Amino acid sequence: MCASRTPAEWDETFELFVDMTLGFMALNMGQRYLNRIERLPMHTSIRTGHQYMLELLNQHPNRMFNKIRMYRPCFEMLIQVLRQQTALQNSRYLTLEEQVMIFVYVISQKATNRMTMEDWQHSGSTISVVFTRICKAIASLSQTFIKAPNFDVIPDEIRWNPKYYPYFQNCVGAIDGTHIAAHAPADVANNFRGRKSTVTSNMLAICSFDMLFTYVVTGWEGAVHDSRVLTTQLEDPTSGFPHPPLGKYYLVDSGYSNKPGFLAPFRNVPYHLRDARRRAGGINGPTELFNYRHASLRNCIERCFGVLKARFPILRYMTNFSLIRQREIAMCCCVLHNFIRLHNRGDPLFDRYGVDGVMLPPDSDSDDDAPSSSGTMRDEGANSRNDNNFANDMRDRIMFEMYLNYN
Repeated sequence: MCASRTPAEWDETFELFVDMTLGFMALNMGQRYLNRIERLPMHTSIRTGHQYMLELLNQHPNRMFNKIRMYRPCFEMLIQVLRQQTALQNSRYLTLEEQVMIFVYVISQKATNRMTMEDWQHSGSTISVVFTRICKAIASLSQTFIKAPNFDVIPDEIRWNPKYYPYFQNCVGAIDGTHIAAHAPADVANNFRGRKSTVTSNMLAICSFDMLFTYVVTGWEGAVHDSRVLTTQLEDPTSGFPHPPLGKYYLVDSGYSNKPGFLAPFRNVPYHLRDARRRAGGINGPTELFNYRHASLRNCIERCFGVLKARFPILRYMTNFSLIRQREIAMCCCVLHNFIRLHNRGDPLFDRYGVDGVMLPPDSDSDDDAPSSSGTMRDEGANSRNDNNFANDMRDRIMFEMYLNYN
């Protein structure tokens, strides 16, 4: 038989019952309130995404340029090309113009999904679907807008500049690699850590002296040296690498071998433009003269990378996309770079970086002058050594002819 409770114990039990009842009531009311919030429409701004697009298209042109890094005529030409050369069309709720502008907005503003939802008044899933669709479509145009140059024509930038002609008349472009920001899964992140321990991917590119990309390969791990990327592309018959004809060559930096098809500077000699311009005594000897003019001409690839990263900051601050999508994004940026160069010669960024010899901030993860884990481009034995001797002799002839005319 249970013992009877005292009045104090009954009061304590009653208070506990009241507290539990109030707690359950509060929990129930809170859940009902949260459910009510979830049902509230979120994207209810008076200005819809379509209206925002029309606002950018029809108001001051600099507003549009500041948001998507291109002007209206160039944007409308891009829409026309996408309609003609891809399967893209208006969706049920979004015009093609709005879809493309959302994509270019994201890569031009390094915008997250949440930021894009708010600015364009669409759900996160809609933004993701649109971004993926446009990214794949623009990347598919790489074969159309990133093409090998005409090897039979001397570039005007060389032909009409006595500093380069006739010494570099057989030069057909410049090669270099650049590191772009990346997100990698934890189990492979160390493979993507560059020289500064930041997670990056390595992109190899060839450009013409008109600042057009003529070959691009993206997606290599940041820990891989530029020379290894190039060697792999040269050895892969399916890579589409534009091999120069016999006697023609690309300019490369000292991280690569001097061999037929690739003209490198002299090592252990001042090379970079900033080094030459810092010297009070000027050029000192034929090798310095050769390196200075080599660097000045090869500077076009650095300027291309400068324009690319200034226009598309997502390459410096990559958000959390899959590795496949990150490769496509980098390729899309290069396609749009060439598209804008071809269709808008008055583009402000090209004007800013288009000056011959413009000084650029060094790439913190650049492999310029860095020793390769594999040395240089692979040596294939006696034939390769003979080829390298031939390339060295050609470089010496250019150097002495240049220095003779310099004095």
